[in-house]
Amino acid sequence: MAAPLVGLPPIRACIFDLDGLLLNTEDIYSLCANTVLSRHSRPPIPWSLKAQLMGVPGSSNGEVFHQWAQLPISREQYKAEQKAEQDKMFPLCEALPGARALLEQLSKATTQAGGRRIKVALASSSVTSNLKLKSTRPEISEMIGLIPEKNRVLSDHDRMKGKIGKPAPGIFLTALEVVNEQLDSTEDQIRPEECLVFEDSVPGVEAARRAGMRVVWVPHTELYQHWAAREEEVLTGTTGLVKIDGLEPMSPKKSNDGWGEKLASLEDFDYEKYGIRRQSVDMRPSRI
Repeated sequence: MAAPLVGLPPIRACIFDLDGLLLNTEDIYSLCANTVLSRHSRPPIPWSLKAQLMGVPGSSNGEVFHQWAQLPISREQYKAEQKAEQDKMFPLCEALPGARALLEQLSKATTQAGGRRIKVALASSSVTSNLKLKSTRPEISEMIGLIPEKNRVLSDHDRMKGKIGKPAPGIFLTALEVVNEQLDSTEDQIRPEECLVFEDSVPGVEAARRAGMRVVWVPHTELYQHWAAREEEVLTGTTGLVKIDGLEPMSPKKSNDGWGEKLASLEDFDYEKYGIRRQSVDMRPSRI
């Protein structure tokens, strides 16, 4: 347990990515791709390649992937076969360690100063139809249900039309926008610096930093091995992994400034460090 970070406001809203952060779907994406590759006598995707694609919108059927794969089928056929595999596998996905417990705690948590309820939102590059498939199992549906439906911003959300995906900040700023719209008249609007983003991908971390939000990076163990030597660049959003026209490079920063943190698991999250008070057993009403 750490003391709250000095000079930074307490967190009032937590915004979560989905794939690879709450759910084990990044492994499922790999499994589905590898199934199609094997069917056409191609090798499985190496992590050296996946590390370049993970979290990059459209990359699973993009130029870098196909230059490597050299498949004997069209991109359209690959996309169709990949989707067929995903439709079979998404309903089998599982929650990652600590995901449900963290969402349950945050759904009841308050700020240490002022006792205001913590708001929880989802900001994912997934689409609505895929989220429904991933929520097939009752325990997953219940976990996702801990995030209010109005606070879920997916890439096909009405307000994301015309906006660029991660590493651009639009999806996180949109999530904050919908959260602020639901505050009652007694609450001040939540500012970006009062938001904490939970991400597993490198572009997602950059998007959070570009949005002016703090971020907790919880990478897949294989992904972290690829980026470990550049952890400071990841946490400051300065890797330059994805280049988008009109999106200027991030200015160099220090990773120990309290704005970015790497965790091995959501189970390791330190609530007190971010000014969040959990509902302890002693605080629950008596059953007498």
